[in-house]
Amino acid sequence: MQYRTDRNGNPLSILGYGCMRFTKKGNSIDVAKAEQEIMEAYRSGVNYYDTAYVYGGSEAALGEILEKNGIRDKVYIATKLPQYLISSRTALDRYFNEELNRLRTDHIDYYLMHHVTDVAMWERLKKVGIEDWVADKKASGQIRNIGFSYHGNTDNFLKILNDYDWDFCQIQYNYLDEVSQAGRDGLVAAYNKGIPVIIMEPLRGGKLVNSLPQGARKAFSNSARSWSPAEWGLHWLYDQKEVTVVLSGMNSLEMVKENCRTVSEALDGELTEQDRQVLETVKKEIRANEKVPCTGCRYCMPCPKGVDIPGIFRCYNAMYIETKSQGRFEFAQTVGLTREPAFASQCIECGKCEKHCPQNIPIRQKLKEADKALRPLPYKIGIDLARRFMFRK
Repeated sequence: MQYRTDRNGNPLSILGYGCMRFTKKGNSIDVAKAEQEIMEAYRSGVNYYDTAYVYGGSEAALGEILEKNGIRDKVYIATKLPQYLISSRTALDRYFNEELNRLRTDHIDYYLMHHVTDVAMWERLKKVGIEDWVADKKASGQIRNIGFSYHGNTDNFLKILNDYDWDFCQIQYNYLDEVSQAGRDGLVAAYNKGIPVIIMEPLRGGKLVNSLPQGARKAFSNSARSWSPAEWGLHWLYDQKEVTVVLSGMNSLEMVKENCRTVSEALDGELTEQDRQVLETVKKEIRANEKVPCTGCRYCMPCPKGVDIPGIFRCYNAMYIETKSQGRFEFAQTVGLTREPAFASQCIECGKCEKHCPQNIPIRQKLKEADKALRPLPYKIGIDLARRFMFRK
């Protein structure tokens, strides 16, 4: 196993165990199976285990397994505050104490504000007193490191990153999402501040393995490397020195063993120009069904009316390179649930964006198409209700 360090010099395995996808047995987690997989990872040197309050049964299963095997103090636990449910300091204590009980521990090594998509969410937590609360918990040793997991655009990520003395952060990042969400710019910004970055969705929930088009599979198999699609995705991440830990939702012994083997061989800076060309071919094949040839360069931004043009196009494309529901879900996360509305319907057709687009995209027309596809009536209603709840005063 290889390790990269956090801000305090603690060694973190560059492969982290994502505990959201434990195998279910009926309606409950198959704890015996999860134990086998976790202990295999532990014996291979994995020391970072990521869960969350809302991962049904995950915290309790992890706590039981670590306690039973006597390894709680030999690993790092990362879990998350359901910040979207917080309205008072009392609630902070209630959820945190419940998590400690579930995890059978007296402290959390890496504690995150879960699923932050907008600066407004962080500002709301500040009004509740989150900064003083965290300071108290760190002083008592109940929280060792504080961070946030993020699903929004790059601009909001940078604002949150620079607004507080974070110990670490967690972002969605993979070779298909290089310029979306926090993106490469966010990754580098955190690294330059000395803030460790934990990577989630390195394979887009397995889609960069199980849902690849035939042309993409052929590009991989014809390359000089003998890597599987999963190995390509992980090697692309480990190639970047800015990445600290890559989470994988491992739910089979075979997956644990393959990922641990990949980690043992990975090096930052190892990808060749030929390797990068292979990945460019793969991305081109994946994006063959895209509706808008947007590269996420952001030359069209800022929109004078606040429309998140590249964010909308990315989600619109996701409907056709993955599934319609996935594209709409990502739209709700990254565009629909920001404090300041960023919908395509706000466009006044001034045409400023089109003058700066290197791809010569008819942006005004495509925004109308995207909005119609991404926000059918049920989704409009759902996003509106969610916004009222999340941005309540």
